[in-house]
Formats: sequence, C-alpha cells, structure tokens
Amino acid sequence: MNANIKKVLHKLDWMREQSIWPNGKRYLWTDAFGVVLLVSLYHELKQKKFLDEAQRVVAEVERVLGRQRGFRIGEAPDRDGQYFHYLAMWIFALTRLGKIIPEYRAKAIQLVKDIHPAFIIPGISVHWKMLEDLSAPYPGFGLGALDPFHGYLVYKLLHEDALVDEIREMKVIVERSYRDLVITQDLGLGMMLWMTSFFPEERWAIVHRERSLAMLNRMWIDRPGYFCRELGVPSVKFAFTNYGVSLGLQAVDEWPARVARLNSFFEGYRSGDEYDTDAITHVMACVSSCPGEFIPQRIGT
Repeated sequence: MNANIKKVLHKLDWMREQSIWPNGKRYLWTDAFGVVLLVSLYHELKQKKFLDEAQRVVAEVERVLGRQRGFRIGEAPDRDGQYFHYLAMWIFALTRLGKIIPEYRAKAIQLVKDIHPAFIIPGISVHWKMLEDLSAPYPGFGLGALDPFHGYLVYKLLHEDALVDEIREMKVIVERSYRDLVITQDLGLGMMLWMTSFFPEERWAIVHRERSLAMLNRMWIDRPGYFCRELGVPSVKFAFTNYGVSLGLQAVDEWPARVARLNSFFEGYRSGDEYDTDAITHVMACVSSCPGEFIPQRIGT
C-alpha cells in the first residue's frame, strides 16, 4: 500500500471519529467527491467495505437531501435550493458507482431527465441556482459559466444514447460560449482542467486546457507553494479549492511538483475558521491524494 493511500485511510478514520464525514451533515458537493473517493478505494484495495460505504452515503443523501426532482444543496438551513454544478458532480458520482452496480446508472439517468428541463435555457445557458422545487431560478443568481461544460461532460460519460437530446442542447451552449469564457478563480480553473481531460481533442477542451494552465501559472505562489484564489490577492488561499486545482492538474498530467508542494503545504496549514474542520476540506484533500476514479486515463470512459 503506497503512502498516499495510507494517508487517505488515516484521514478517513479521523473524519469518522470526529463525525465530520461520512457521518456528518450532508452536503451534496462533498458527498459526490466522497462517493467517488470510496469507489476509488474499492478499486485500489479490492475491499468491499468501501463499496458498501459508498452505497450508504448515497442512501443518506437520498434520504436527507433528496427532493421530488433533484437534490437540495445541503442539510444546513442556509444551504437551500439546488445548484446545477453540485447535481452534475452527483451525476458523475452515480456514474462511477453505476459502472459496478447498474442501478446507480439508472438513478443518474433519471436525475438528468428530472433536472435538465428546469435548469437549461436552450441555446443560451444554464441557470446556476434554482429554487428547491425547481419551479423557478433562485432570486439573485444568474447563469453558470462552467455549468454547460459540466453538464455536457457528465451526460456524455453517463449514457450517450439515453441522453441524446440533453447532450445536444448542452453542446450547442458549449460551442456558443467557449471562445469568450475567461475563468479567473482557482477552483473553476481546476475543475475546467478536469473537464478537458475526458474529451481532450474537442476544440473547447484544447482551448481551455491551454487557457486554464496559463492563468494558473500566474496564480502560483512559489513560496510556500499554493495557488491564490485569484489574481491580485496573492495571500488569499483556500485548501479545498487548491485540492480542486490539484485534481485538474493530475487529470491533464501537468505540474506534478506543484501538486506535491501544495499537498504538503496544506497538510499543515490552518486557516483558523470553519474550513479547518469542514468535511469539504478533508474529503477534497483525500481526493487530491487518491484521485483514482476521477482520472480518465486510469478508468477509461
């Protein structure tokens, strides 16, 4: 067992002891990453307990966050409504689990059918956030710049034949928007890099792989070794967003030394706020050390 896997297992044990995750409050983004992590550990270690735990997390998410159509953002009172990019990550998690247990693939397809008509503005874009019952856009929120790319990616990975219309609608928006899209924040850049890794020959992916790496290169703070939140604020940094950048860089096989340095830096970093104990920080740290099922070169598509 390599050192990274040992570190992940130790952190998972610690999170369970502290009731952080998977036995803490539900939050769809964190749970999506966590389910993929558990599937990765199942493949890595050939131990069924990780597959069983992934299924338990899915069941808890359905119980706590599940709505008639879609999933609430999180369990806490201020995490109401539905985010498309959270749902997209959940679809990806169900897809990875569905490669082993087909019923989860069917769940993912049904989820797309349920949410897609509510979120998409055909030929224009995707609503970033909707009311919890998907009856209308959430007041004060606009369109998601990355959401069409995210939807296009996860729909294609899930089932191209079952989702022909939905994929086509997302692809129209991707083709319409990719040339003018400029991403300036660290997590968005990391997630875009990750997205480009699945269909790297498509023109939007070629453009945004190059564009994202160029922007991130300007955001790298060489000492002590992290990516700042965005240009102009070199001291502003978040562990979980850096771990998202790490995932993107590993997906496109770039800058392994920087990945190692940011992992080392944030292992000992304390922000002094809620992020020190939030599940999102520690689950994303585990994914950075064990990206497994997130990496197309390792899993196929």
